[in-house]
Amino acid sequence: MDQIKIGKFIASRRREQGMTQAVLAEKLGISDRAVSKWETGKSLPDSGIMLELCDILKINVNELLSGEKIMADSYDRRAEENLLAMKREMEEKNRQLLRTEYLVTVPAVLAGLALVFVACFVPMPMWPRVALLAFALVMIFAVAFVAVGIEQKAGYYECQSCGHRYVPTYWQTNLAPHAGRTRYMKCPECGKRSWQRKVLTRED
Repeated sequence: MDQIKIGKFIASRRREQGMTQAVLAEKLGISDRAVSKWETGKSLPDSGIMLELCDILKINVNELLSGEKIMADSYDRRAEENLLAMKREMEEKNRQLLRTEYLVTVPAVLAGLALVFVACFVPMPMWPRVALLAFALVMIFAVAFVAVGIEQKAGYYECQSCGHRYVPTYWQTNLAPHAGRTRYMKCPECGKRSWQRKVLTRED
């Protein structure tokens, strides 16, 4: 989706309705800075307020995401294009989250293991040795908890029994046995336990 085009469209529709950014923001219960970011193409409206925004601007969501008014004969085609674009953007965001998980986890774990090595094999008094070991273990566990949170939010897990894709809770993810990003969990749809792999979208 073209955020610049969408932003210009929001701005033009706002002006057609005789509203300032501040007035539109007040109607939506947000800051005028958020409206300014939309109109300059720096961000998109949250899905939670899209319908209300479209109602105020007298357009529909398909037109909002297209950044233009749509003629009836091309409406279905543009709706499909917008859905595909949104799916691609969601996949890319999930990929970035999972890349972030590795970028956070690998260096921190290596640093923690290096500290454990130093504490175990470098001569030093007992209290710094214990403090160093404690710090290293706390760091490794803290990073592990953060990494699980990132993995849990990025995409879905797919049940190998029924194919249902869902987002488990943080603790379901954290406490499940795992091999990489595949976790042994109970499916909320069929109730069976299986090794469920991480996927980026709800549908194939």
